[in-house]
Amino acid sequence: MSDTAESFHGHAHHAAPAPEGVTVRHDWSLAEVRALYQLPLLDLVHKAQTVHRQVFVENKVQLCSLLSIKTGGCPEDCAYCPQAARYKTGVKAEKLMAVPEVLAAATQARQAGATRFCMGAAWREVKDGPQFDSVLEMVRGVRALGMEACATLGMLSESQAKRLREAGLSAYNHNLDTSPEHYGDIISTRTYDDRLNTLNRVRDAGISVCCGGIIGMGESVDDRCNLLRTLANQEVHPESVPINALVPVEGTPLAEQHRIETVDMVRTIATARLLMPQAMVRLSAGRMQMNEEAQLLCMLAGANSLFFGEKLLTTGNPEYTQDMALLEKAGIRPLEPRQDR
Repeated sequence: MSDTAESFHGHAHHAAPAPEGVTVRHDWSLAEVRALYQLPLLDLVHKAQTVHRQVFVENKVQLCSLLSIKTGGCPEDCAYCPQAARYKTGVKAEKLMAVPEVLAAATQARQAGATRFCMGAAWREVKDGPQFDSVLEMVRGVRALGMEACATLGMLSESQAKRLREAGLSAYNHNLDTSPEHYGDIISTRTYDDRLNTLNRVRDAGISVCCGGIIGMGESVDDRCNLLRTLANQEVHPESVPINALVPVEGTPLAEQHRIETVDMVRTIATARLLMPQAMVRLSAGRMQMNEEAQLLCMLAGANSLFFGEKLLTTGNPEYTQDMALLEKAGIRPLEPRQDR
């Protein structure tokens, strides 16, 4: 492994050993994960909250902002994604945003309390050239604001991962989406190994890994558990694990999927917390469909990061004022921006 533990300075990374009584494993069986997931809900949440408070003593929530810097026109066929060019979803292909425009959005997000700024581009893979150079400039600009910089740009080569690290990228998001067994029903234009290989390149470059998945895509409980098992059995756990609920979009193959039950979302978050106790578990897409009580239950189950802002790439997200009001009512404090970046 690279010098990740020494070189990454974001909120999401825990280089120190786990607290006494908290076990970090990389050898979970599917049966073990399923047994956790299917515990009586209150028992599962209690176990997850106990571990969570042992690791995250202050129990603060990190606020993240996500901006689509290049929207639509993607050649992939991800069945959930309105940005795929082959689906008629009303999302128009747009050019890469200009660097000053992105940094203005990052500045606004920081002023609103975000400590991580994520930039997403609807690409299958990164291509060297002026556009990638612009992304590197965006990363440098976000870091200069004192924020963690995260990017999700598709597949990366080794040299591209290294250049992103040199620019100061804190984390790279590349979700596995679902289990290896269910993956072929969701995506055919990229293999599961393609995703794992990109994660390895990110890790080897010394960049923090942000990797999670989406539930509610017609997968079984075993698929859900196997996704979490695959993440937890990595040689190093992802420092950041976004848990998304499918937002069905008209025009995509999954448009008719029923909305996931809150209990399923809570079970997935709690199980992720128990399997990867030191990760930031991020409550991501699907929050607009949740009431306040559901969101608080997800936080009780171990979610300690929220994406805020009116949009989450191309789907709706609760407005900033609603998020702040919810945190204030619940007495939950956000993580402050770090001063050492």
